[in-house]
Amino acid sequence: MFSVVIPSWNNLAFLKLCVESIQKHSQFNHEIIVHLNDGSDGSLEWVKSKGIRYTHTEKNVGVCLSVNHLMAKANNDWVLFMNDDMVAAPGWDVAFVEAVKSLDTDLALFFGTLIQPETNDHPYIIKQDFGRSPEAFDEGGFLQGCMQDKRGDFEGGSLQPTLVHKKWWALLGGYSVEFSPGMSSDDDLIMKFWVAGCRNFRIVGASRFYHFGMASTGRITHNQGGRMFVMKWGITHLEFFRKVLPTLRNADKGNTPDNPYNCIKPTLLGRLRRLGYTLRYGYPLDGLATWDPVPGRGKWDEGN
Repeated sequence: MFSVVIPSWNNLAFLKLCVESIQKHSQFNHEIIVHLNDGSDGSLEWVKSKGIRYTHTEKNVGVCLSVNHLMAKANNDWVLFMNDDMVAAPGWDVAFVEAVKSLDTDLALFFGTLIQPETNDHPYIIKQDFGRSPEAFDEGGFLQGCMQDKRGDFEGGSLQPTLVHKKWWALLGGYSVEFSPGMSSDDDLIMKFWVAGCRNFRIVGASRFYHFGMASTGRITHNQGGRMFVMKWGITHLEFFRKVLPTLRNADKGNTPDNPYNCIKPTLLGRLRRLGYTLRYGYPLDGLATWDPVPGRGKWDEGN
């Protein structure tokens, strides 16, 4: 039914748990494709031994390039992108299938509901602690308690797992590589879907995933994602999520007579931030790239 794409960077224990949960807890038979950054921890040998489709680079090329490459390899129309530090709960795919069938369009973004030990009061994340590492993971407790919170679907944008039709991923350019290695690339993707006319953003309540969190992002030099977002769009990502996305179910589909083309108008705060960043750092974004996203840093290896 779906293609499940998973980028991984030397997280073998997490990757095993992630892939095995998809295989054990899916109602349907899904294609799984993994991109291995480096893979020197044994993960390359593991995917080969399991017959899992994979791509491989000798060095870490970041999430934007990894996922774009995996999306191009997917054989199914609907593709789920999830991180390797996530564990799927039973019924995750049935809930997504029902969500897809509920719409008469494929211009949509669906998101899974995350369960985490810490949430920082995020409204769409369920706080439950089933362990902070694969070794300490309480699988029995997770399977028994993952549906205790009875929340349903929410309209809005969230983080991975993200279900998307690969046609729209290709048309909109997927993850913008200027956001490599990946901070705020999700915000930028949601904005691109909005500008393309998408008004179907849904966090699916019954599609649940446990998220250990920060298995890879804590080891990299972060790009200045929030700064790059406002320089590109003229609005801060918080304004977009708090003021623009909540209008998506308005009768006019979020468009107004003076803005019929889905354009995002720069806000006062966005203009001020742009001016401040331009005066401080130069324009366009001089010195912002703290990480080299060029894919030629390592040979691409196509497995299976």
